[in-house]
Amino acid sequence: MQYPTIENIKKFHEKEVSLKGWIKNVRSSGKIAFIILRDGTGFLQCVAVKNEMSEENYSLVKDLLYEDTVEVSGVVKSSPKAPGGYEILLSSIKVLYSYKKEEYPIQKKEHGVDFLLNHRHLWLRSSKQFAIMRIRDEIIKSIRDFMYDNEFLLLDSPIFTPTAPEGTTTLFATDYFGSDAYLSQSGQLYQEAGALAFRRAYCFGPTFRAEKSKTKRHLTEFWMVEPEMAFADLDDVMDMSEKLVCYIVKRVLERRGEELKILERDISKLEKITSPFHRMTYDEAVKLINESGVKMEWGEDFGAEQDSVLSNHFDKPVFIHRFPKKIKPFYMEIDPENPELVLGVDMYAPEGYGELVGGSQRMFDLDNLVKEAKKSNLDEEAYRWYIELRKWGSCPHAGFGLGVERTISWITGVEHIRTTIPFPRTINRLYP
Repeated sequence: MQYPTIENIKKFHEKEVSLKGWIKNVRSSGKIAFIILRDGTGFLQCVAVKNEMSEENYSLVKDLLYEDTVEVSGVVKSSPKAPGGYEILLSSIKVLYSYKKEEYPIQKKEHGVDFLLNHRHLWLRSSKQFAIMRIRDEIIKSIRDFMYDNEFLLLDSPIFTPTAPEGTTTLFATDYFGSDAYLSQSGQLYQEAGALAFRRAYCFGPTFRAEKSKTKRHLTEFWMVEPEMAFADLDDVMDMSEKLVCYIVKRVLERRGEELKILERDISKLEKITSPFHRMTYDEAVKLINESGVKMEWGEDFGAEQDSVLSNHFDKPVFIHRFPKKIKPFYMEIDPENPELVLGVDMYAPEGYGELVGGSQRMFDLDNLVKEAKKSNLDEEAYRWYIELRKWGSCPHAGFGLGVERTISWITGVEHIRTTIPFPRTINRLYP
């Protein structure tokens, strides 16, 4: 039997219900009071009429404080003016807990970002954070459903790793019983092993980057989904990641419309996110960037300005593929038509939200991989297990990673990525 929550309250229209939750707001005009209640599933207006309640019970209303824990009872009524279109006409209210020694820290006034981040444990209760986290939950569920429907096996990659997948210095190092270990930058290398064992595999978990970046698009701890496919090439990466992003956006539009309203998101922009996405080569992207007035030399990687041009030029995501070999990791397959290029691809979100997806066709020939690893000055012994994948049962394979927080930022329309994860970690924040 379904029990009443704010989310499903319309199913109990004209019925007597009891709800437990927390006080979000109270306004009173003497003989009538309007209470906004939250219960973790939504926000609901509760109407207390003096003549409809006992005098003792009604007197409790004027003493209610933000975040008091209460139990309310009454009849569910339809009300076009109320949030969600329904309200409860109260017959009783019971205070379960009230802390009156201090004022609730987050009040109806402007608070600085640092203040809100220091009170992140309480800020999560706000209506906008409620909406963002509910959309985050839906996005994560949709990713898992998509992977299952497309026959990917969940194969968890380790968090502690002995090497860096990207071969960079942006690593968090730690002592591992006397040996060096690092927090994972990516689960990709392990998923390549998974793809050669199970044909399609993916991992979904936290990754860590020790970049000293303070931009609104960077976190030091974030979540990625990383699918890997055997017998696949660069076009398969673009096709699969395009299908995934379309699926995510469609699910959010279908199931999280109320949350998008809370965030005042322009859903007409999300409704345009359908196949096909735009596709262009790195060469074409460099030309577009220079024509837009932002200087860029061929062979450079995209920076913030270049990202912005690409992200704002299109009304739906765009793929940039075939990058210069010198700016990409050693494991990317070389373009057979141009040895200076690799079969790598990035997907950029519209509206200035930058890169969502990075992927490539992986190098599958043993001799070529060993040669490229040496050119990158990588410790061959540390990568021995990865190189051995090319000795037995190697095949063309490909994969990509999608950043969850960047995807949430774009879909919700929020300005800063730090609001898309429950407890953000940045170069200057490790609390709470």
